[in-house]
Parts: sequence; structure tokens; C-alpha cells
Amino acid sequence: MALRAVHEAFAWLLLVTNLVAGGWALVAHRRPAARVPALWWATTVAQVLVFVQLSIGGALIAVAGRTVEQMHVLYGFSAGVAVAVLYGYRAQVGDRRYLLYGLGGLFIAGLAVREMFLTGAGA
Repeated sequence: MALRAVHEAFAWLLLVTNLVAGGWALVAHRRPAARVPALWWATTVAQVLVFVQLSIGGALIAVAGRTVEQMHVLYGFSAGVAVAVLYGYRAQVGDRRYLLYGLGGLFIAGLAVREMFLTGAGA
């Protein structure tokens, strides 16, 4: 499988996992019964995928010599920064941690959608 195909497949995986984890965290914000350890596992997987995707994209640029639009790079970089910001604020928001991660997951998913349509992968 070509590296570009892997990058496109991981884009879809990143989108879906962040949508699921973000939506689940928003539900958990309103309904304590949804606050189970599996939520944090799903959130961790979704956010680790951001860095996997960034690594694959970096490999496409460095190894495969691909050129990409600067906006695509900006959106990818912004997703990585978003994960770092979420992690940095997790202790400061107290009981609103679920709201933070819910909105953050949906934000990252939104960045993924924007990137995919920018490159034509989502069309």
C-alpha cells in the first residue's frame, strides 16, 4: 500500500475516532453514567492518531518528495497543537474536563474534514 493511501486511510480513521470520542465526552459532560474508563482510552487513541497522521504526512514530504499546500500543513500542525492544548488544560478545568475534551475532539475532527476537502480526499 502506498504511503499516500495510508495517509488517506488514517485521515478517515482520525476523523471518525475524534468524532466518536468528542461526542462521547460531550454526552459524559451531561450524563455521569457515560464517564467510564473506556472514554479516556478512546480519547487517547483518537489523539495519538493525530501524531501518527502528522508522522505519515511528514514522511510523505521528506521521503516521497511530495509537495503539499501550506494550508494543509497548517491544519495538520493545528491539530497537533490542539491535542497539546487539551492535555495542558485538563487539570485546570476541573469538572468541565469532559466538555473540554468533547469540544476539542470535535474541533480536531473539523480540522480533519477541512484538510480532506482541501486535498480532495473527502470529495
